[in-house]
Amino acid sequence: MSIDSSLPLVIVNPKSAGGATNERWAGVASDFRAHFGAFQVAFTKKQGDGIALAKRGAEAGRRFIIACGGDGTINEVANGILESGKEVELGILPSGTGGDFRRTIGMPTDAREAAKQMRDGATKWIDAGRVTFLDHAGERVSRHFLNVSSFGLSASVIGRVKTSASLDWLPLDVFRGRASFALSTLQEVLDLGYTTVRVKLDDGEEKLLNTINFCVANSRFFGGGMMIAPDARINDGFLDVVNIGDIRTAKIIFNAYKLYNGSHLDLSEVKHRHARRVEVAPANETQTIFIETDGELPGRLPAIYEIVPNALQVRVPKH
Repeated sequence: MSIDSSLPLVIVNPKSAGGATNERWAGVASDFRAHFGAFQVAFTKKQGDGIALAKRGAEAGRRFIIACGGDGTINEVANGILESGKEVELGILPSGTGGDFRRTIGMPTDAREAAKQMRDGATKWIDAGRVTFLDHAGERVSRHFLNVSSFGLSASVIGRVKTSASLDWLPLDVFRGRASFALSTLQEVLDLGYTTVRVKLDDGEEKLLNTINFCVANSRFFGGGMMIAPDARINDGFLDVVNIGDIRTAKIIFNAYKLYNGSHLDLSEVKHRHARRVEVAPANETQTIFIETDGELPGRLPAIYEIVPNALQVRVPKH
């Protein structure tokens, strides 16, 4: 197929939604084309391909690049656009497990409805978070995120979700995603323990902090619909820092529903701050603490989080 850079590029992760994206793609593509118009497509084959494909597309002159997959796919496509330095608009064709960025911008899950919203929607500039950390090879690298980057319980849950048995018996992807995250969270909570880290916000003093889960949020949702940062806005120029401190297992289980409606900020063990820069490191330098970023596990602490205001254009539904 010849490349026509004037057409939007849809980058598809066929492995998203437990492989269901690949199985449904022919029908999705037909619906999307009927309600959106002409486009070209590229498929990812392995982790990192979304970054490379989006960067190459942006550098070739694409003006609109659409991510078809879950939050990990969206993260990769956004990183590719941002690495290119080009002014390219990001679109979202939801097809994944978590769907947290889709929730933030109000993009429907149905391909036909998503196509209409992208055809008739509005362009919005949003912020991005940037985290600099140690990757699995011990190299210092940087990566952007649109939703949340965190460590503690959430990183353990993500690891369990990625290795757990499929929930294909549930009827819809959105239910499977939420159930998978909820079940994995319950399993991890039973082995819960806090971690001590060193934290510095903006120009403040470095402090020791006990944490069960530490989140740096650009958007409100993570973990398949948990409203971890209910006050977060994707264009306010701030990161929302939410720390769940030393809290008993029973209290977490009893108050788990609060993570979905955002009322957990009322708990005495939960603290919330705004910041433009966050520096975090293990209190014990020999301890390995993995981070998750938009549902992926790219590396470990120490990490520096920064807000990048008005970093990216995104096509959002008109309201």
